[in-house]
Amino acid sequence: MHHLPLPQIGMLCAITLLSACGRTDDRPVTRADHDAMPEAPRPAIPGDAPRTEARLMATQGNEVSGQLLITAIGDGVRLIGEITGLPQQGEYGFHIHERGDCTAPNAASAGDHFNPDSHPHGHPDTTERHAGDLPNLQANDKGVAQVDMTNRNVTLGDGGMHDILGKALVIHALPDDFTSQPAGGTGDRLACGVIATR
Repeated sequence: MHHLPLPQIGMLCAITLLSACGRTDDRPVTRADHDAMPEAPRPAIPGDAPRTEARLMATQGNEVSGQLLITAIGDGVRLIGEITGLPQQGEYGFHIHERGDCTAPNAASAGDHFNPDSHPHGHPDTTERHAGDLPNLQANDKGVAQVDMTNRNVTLGDGGMHDILGKALVIHALPDDFTSQPAGGTGDRLACGVIATR
C-alpha cells in the first residue's frame, strides 16, 4: 500500500471538505473558505422552561442596578445576570423578599425575606433556612457582580407556596453572616427588583 506524506494527507482532507462545500480546485485554503464552511450542528437548548426576569433599581441615594434572568430548572430556580454600581469590592447580602413591591424609597415595601416554611434565617446550603436566602454577591474592584446561582427551595410560576413569581429581589449594603436573625445583619437595602409576572 502506498502511503502519502503527512502534508499531502492534510491537503487532501482540506480539498475533500471544501469539495463538499462546492469547491473543487486545489488552491490553498483561505480564511474566506474557512468562514464559508457550514457550522457543525449545535445541541438544541430547551426553550419551554418557565423563565422571567427581574430589573433591579437603586434605592434612594444609591447607584446599584442590574438585570437578572430567572429560569425554572429541574429542582429549583437559576438566576443569571450582572449587578453594577456596588459601592466597593466585596460581598453584599442578596435575598428574595416576600412582597413584589419596591415603591418605598428604601425598599422597605418589599417586606421580609421570603419564608413560606417559617424557618430561621440561615446559610443557603442548609435545610433550615428562609426559602429566599441566597449566597452573597461578590463585587469586583469596579463594583460589578456576576450572578449565576441556583436556589433549590423555590419554584417559578407553578402557583405553589414556594413560587417566587411576583416576589422581589433585594441587594443589601453588608454581607450576610448567615447567623444573625432575622436577616443576617445585612443592613440597608441598596437595590430592589420585582420578579416579573409575564
